[in-house]
Amino acid sequence: MAVTDEAIDRIKQMIVAGELRPGDRLPREADLAARLGLSRNSLREAVKALALIRVLEVRQGDGTYVTSLDPALLMETMGFVLDLHQDASVLEFFEVRRILEPAAAARAALRMPEAEITAMRSLLDDLGPDPSADEQLATDVEFHRLLAIGSGNRTLASIIESLRQPTYRARIWRGLTQTGAVHRSVAEHRSILDAIAAREPEVAQAWATVHIAGVERWINEAVNLDGEVAPPAPRTASAASVRPLNRSTRVGY
Repeated sequence: MAVTDEAIDRIKQMIVAGELRPGDRLPREADLAARLGLSRNSLREAVKALALIRVLEVRQGDGTYVTSLDPALLMETMGFVLDLHQDASVLEFFEVRRILEPAAAARAALRMPEAEITAMRSLLDDLGPDPSADEQLATDVEFHRLLAIGSGNRTLASIIESLRQPTYRARIWRGLTQTGAVHRSVAEHRSILDAIAAREPEVAQAWATVHIAGVERWINEAVNLDGEVAPPAPRTASAASVRPLNRSTRVGY
């Protein structure tokens, strides 16, 4: 492993130094191994490892290439790691969202183009006056995606997107079990968007904090993390696959 780690580090240094750029094809395996003073086996293992984290792409019959190194592509690995977590850790994910998304909202208030603000407002308007929990959740996912993109920071948007799935089931469960949760969420979305449209970053940040903290607080109070008291049964059967969250529940998306 030490030799493989060295090979990974040497390839990384070539990318950082600009010797290999996004889209470049790596030299032939024998030539690169000789250049780096590595065995072909250790180089091969390093390429496999870097391909797994989307730094390199192996094209059968064509060679190995540096990927685009786009933040969204590289963050896919983080999303895979987060998928492995159980629901008992969902509060930690919400805590990270509470740190990052208000910052994204503040940046969006300064950077988001008017056309994107109009698109987000249309998204909320299309819900109508009495949306179902399923309809609201679909809009919620798209709203937060557009908000993150509107920050103008692709890396920040990619990190926020990677945190979406681990909190997905908890948001479904809240919409089905907490009275007024759907309408409250829509109202908070509108408050965030109004602040962005008014170019008020501090207000947008505050409303985003309130919005995410509300879900976090509900989970902290209602979810049975210690296996003592089960949360209330859902009022409808529109999401039959939703199960109460507890320490042994596996996350399914």
